[in-house]
Amino acid sequence: MKLACWNVNSVRARLPRLLAWLEAEQPDVVCLQELKVEDADFPRLELEALGYRAVVHGQRTYNGVGILARSEPRDVVRGLGDGVDDPQARLIAATVDGVRVVCVYVPNGSEVGSDKWDYKRAWLGRLRQWLDRHAEAQAPLALCGDFNVAPEARDVHDPAAWEPSVLFHPEARAALAHVTGFGLRDTLRLHHADAGLYSWWDYRMLAFPKNRGLRIDLILATQPLAARCTAAGIHREQRKGQQPSDHAPIWAQFSASA
Repeated sequence: MKLACWNVNSVRARLPRLLAWLEAEQPDVVCLQELKVEDADFPRLELEALGYRAVVHGQRTYNGVGILARSEPRDVVRGLGDGVDDPQARLIAATVDGVRVVCVYVPNGSEVGSDKWDYKRAWLGRLRQWLDRHAEAQAPLALCGDFNVAPEARDVHDPAAWEPSVLFHPEARAALAHVTGFGLRDTLRLHHADAGLYSWWDYRMLAFPKNRGLRIDLILATQPLAARCTAAGIHREQRKGQQPSDHAPIWAQFSASA
């Protein structure tokens, strides 16, 4: 199984890129974030023409997550379902070919100390609770998405400059570590120890040409699935050209058995 993940920053704006990338890379499963469309406006027909079935948890203008798969996604769950009054569409889960795939778009947090910052940290805590209630660390599960947190200093082009921000603040990293403490491995780091590997670059200040980025998009896997991970990487070239998302797609390859 080739599993990919991409914050497309509007599926309608990025549809030609998405379709061309799918044709070129042929992933089996794709987790998408920031769809920015309601379910009814999601481009199902175009994706079905390439052989993908789609399950979507959309939202107009903001947020929105979806899973594309060549096999039928089953046991679909939308939202954290924890009784909190929260209209934001940030989680969808489905089982594809025996793997539980969870697609998330973690809140950005805006500014440290703001209400949105509190929401971000609380949401990550709710995500860990969701895993505790609905998942098993000893079963094959992939948690994929834009986490809006860079896990380590090697995932940030200038750690000292970014540490006060919502994307690399110690409290944000601690909240992410609590999630991964469920029993999740970072698939990219199973194969690449290098610094300088990023998945997001600001549109401003020539951040991409200067490689001033952060790695905030992750494919995390429970140990039974991580043991089957044979390769992982970042499709950095998708950040180039006309009207790119500010994120590049990431991917991980899994063998049929460990």
